[in-house]
Amino acid sequence: MAPIGSFLGDDPLAILGQLADASDFPLEETQKRAWLEQISVLKQLLAYSGNRGALYFEFAIPRLGRRIDVVLILDHVVFVLEFKVGERSYPSSGLDQVWDYALDLKNFHKPSHDLPLVPVLVATHARGVPLATLVTDHNDGLLQPIRANADNLKNVIDMARAFFKAPPIDWKHWQAGSYHPTPTIVEAAAALYAGHSVENISRSDAGAENLALTANRISQLIEQARQHNRKFICLVTGVPGSGKTLIGLDVANRHTARDDALYSVFLSGNGPLVRVLIEALARDEVQRCKEQGHRKRIGEARSAVKRFIQAIHHFRDEGLVDEKPPIEHVALFDEAQRAWDQAKTADFMRRKRGLSGFSASEPEFLISCMDRHQDWAVVVCLVGCGQEINTGEAGIAAWLDAVQDRFPDWHVHLSPRLVEIEYHAADQLSRLAQRSQVSYDESLHLSTSMRSFRSEKVSSFVNQLLALDLEAAKHTLSAVLHHFPIRLTRDLSTAKNWLRSQARGSERYGIVVSSQAQRLKPHAIDVRATVDPIHWFLHDKFDVRSSYYMEDVATEFQVQGLELDWACVVWDGDLRVGVDGWEYFGFVGSRWQRVLKDERRRYLLNAYRVLLTRARQGMVVVVPEGDSMDPTRSSCFYDPAYELLVTTGLPCI
Repeated sequence: MAPIGSFLGDDPLAILGQLADASDFPLEETQKRAWLEQISVLKQLLAYSGNRGALYFEFAIPRLGRRIDVVLILDHVVFVLEFKVGERSYPSSGLDQVWDYALDLKNFHKPSHDLPLVPVLVATHARGVPLATLVTDHNDGLLQPIRANADNLKNVIDMARAFFKAPPIDWKHWQAGSYHPTPTIVEAAAALYAGHSVENISRSDAGAENLALTANRISQLIEQARQHNRKFICLVTGVPGSGKTLIGLDVANRHTARDDALYSVFLSGNGPLVRVLIEALARDEVQRCKEQGHRKRIGEARSAVKRFIQAIHHFRDEGLVDEKPPIEHVALFDEAQRAWDQAKTADFMRRKRGLSGFSASEPEFLISCMDRHQDWAVVVCLVGCGQEINTGEAGIAAWLDAVQDRFPDWHVHLSPRLVEIEYHAADQLSRLAQRSQVSYDESLHLSTSMRSFRSEKVSSFVNQLLALDLEAAKHTLSAVLHHFPIRLTRDLSTAKNWLRSQARGSERYGIVVSSQAQRLKPHAIDVRATVDPIHWFLHDKFDVRSSYYMEDVATEFQVQGLELDWACVVWDGDLRVGVDGWEYFGFVGSRWQRVLKDERRRYLLNAYRVLLTRARQGMVVVVPEGDSMDPTRSSCFYDPAYELLVTTGLPCI
């Protein structure tokens, strides 16, 4: 960092030396030459600037694990410059890259929220392009990225300065400003695996401060269990998107060495989440190794990640074939409410493992594996509310039953929110109250959604909507819409165009639907088509298998625990509005059949809860018109749902 006047007065080689000293990776000659050319271009650019500002080389973006080539504060504008030294074209990936950097500052760097931000891709040897009208399509002071070369960069800078009217920026105040990132779960996992702490990569404002508090409390309980040779089970609750998975990853990542006395493992029954995280972390590790000057094969990276993140079923199967205690003393179970009940576990063991008469639920067996340790053990259950979406998912009650019936010596640490009706655990908590080693701890609840960083009230609106508390939903929505755009339409093409117009840079968007939405086929949506979550969530907008193409759709089973920046939720006739409230249907053969079992009804309502809480920045809901010529898509299946959503105040497009 340097004020413009100091930068202009310093020798280029001295500046290069400072950059080299601050670098945390081996320097190659190509990098040194790139820096020298950047320095030369900027010295020419700023020679007549009047010294009103400052510039920052290699500005860190912790959330993305990357660095901006140059941030230039000049008068009243913040310029984000990404240099492609020697490049003769303007790659679209580079435009998205510099746009992403500017978006990060706009969204998460407090002093930048209300400042003009101009992303510029500088391909030094490319042909100049005509300077079109500057565009800020979201009216938030962030321009669409501009293309420039070494010769016309000054013209670009001058044009942008003239475009905005604002007071001069106090660069010292800007530099001292707080950075409150809200990473996606994939970004967060990669950052944690790379050595960052949860405090470094998450928001630190008062509304979300208990994220670090909860992680530290769990670590304290783990240390207590070790010191006093005790066995603890901790149940952590949180609203959708509050960071439960992030907490588990953070705690497990602190103790990944096998010789660590607190060696931990992160376990999840969510297959798509596990696959996406393993692949994302492996790719990130390979890239970081490449930047540090050595090579790591992707297979080697995947194997290392799999020791840190495992599917619950693999852990369970190892416990079946090996009766010794697992190597881990700490097991963190993500989405613990989705563990199987006794009936489903027994059925699986009989069909897939050849074990008849299996009498334990999945929670009971998993705790029994950890109970094999003679000294100490800790089980951490990360619990979502209203997230059970499949037959045989036992809910949190099965964990409490197992502890009460089979493991009387275990100490139980509970979130106080488990008493709420949505967790369906009142009877089990009443039974647990009879034992002495039970304590409630408010720090084991995450109350603030981290997913919807534009509005923390989105999950409240969705819960009120699904509870048909329409007055409350209408009131909450009025507070949501200013920061978190939600739109309603009857036309899928309109929804797609809206998504594309909202997303900037590499912000991810896609279509999500209920797994029971089988009559969307006329709209080219087939829920039975196989979707690979790795392609859908990790591949870029040039891959037809990615979410960006909006050709393949994901259901609640692929997206639970993951997220999009912008989501399109398409409603079908499986969830309808009747005279007495929600009506539930499944499509069997050639017609809809009413769902009568309370359990299946709860799963269907939870499926829509999952779908409606996947977006971080905004969403559009599509309720089709129906077709009078098709009895399976009658307008009476759809119109009441559309009218209900209109009643809440959703703007229509």
